[in-house]
Amino acid sequence: MAPAEVPERICAILLDIEGTTTPIEFVNGTLFPFARARLGEFVRQHGLRADVRENLAALRQEHAREASATPGLPPWPGGAAGETGADAAVAYLLWLMDRDRKSTALKSLQGKIWEAGYRSGELRGHVYSDVLPAFRRWRAQGRTIAIFSSGSVLAQKLLFAHSTAGDLTRYIGAYFDTTTGAKKDQQSYRRIAAALGQLPADVLFCSDVVGELDAARQAGLVTALCIRPGSVTPDNVPHRVVRTFDDLFP
Repeated sequence: MAPAEVPERICAILLDIEGTTTPIEFVNGTLFPFARARLGEFVRQHGLRADVRENLAALRQEHAREASATPGLPPWPGGAAGETGADAAVAYLLWLMDRDRKSTALKSLQGKIWEAGYRSGELRGHVYSDVLPAFRRWRAQGRTIAIFSSGSVLAQKLLFAHSTAGDLTRYIGAYFDTTTGAKKDQQSYRRIAAALGQLPADVLFCSDVVGELDAARQAGLVTALCIRPGSVTPDNVPHRVVRTFDDLFP
């Protein structure tokens, strides 16, 4: 279906980040390597901080759930963070990153590491050129803009606050991460619609991942597949296709 067929009644626009507002190359080629290179130092330096200890405790629980059923899982010996526990945590974190696991604790730690990079100016959040004009236009139309990403809410806010188009957080009304639920679970989208105070049918979800769109559609949301330069449109996709935000509520 054509982008023009998105219903005008839409009150809230829910956006993925990677491959939708932001090039995949920035996430994979800049953000992930930045966090990976600093994981060990960060955990050892801040492992006793309350919020980091909470992340490490959650990681240890994840590890325990996987230990018996996952061959090749790095061991997690006894010891507090800052001792052998820190080494085990880092090994497990790298193992999770290698497999692109959507671990909430991993995403939280990554956000904390990126925070220092954004504050220092080493990082700037890349967004496509149509993002700022679209955000201005949608807000002027009275539509709510929200973000749903597997990256932590902190990471989301940092990317948009320190973006190549300036501080975009003034346009964004809400942020959701995996603490709300998995991105391929339809219940996550029902929770988000409720949190936004909208009926699911009045929320548009735009993502480059068909499985996420399928879940959102099952929850009753309107969906649009975002195809950015270099992406290939899958065959027989039951979702509207959007190649530029310029086509969404022009």
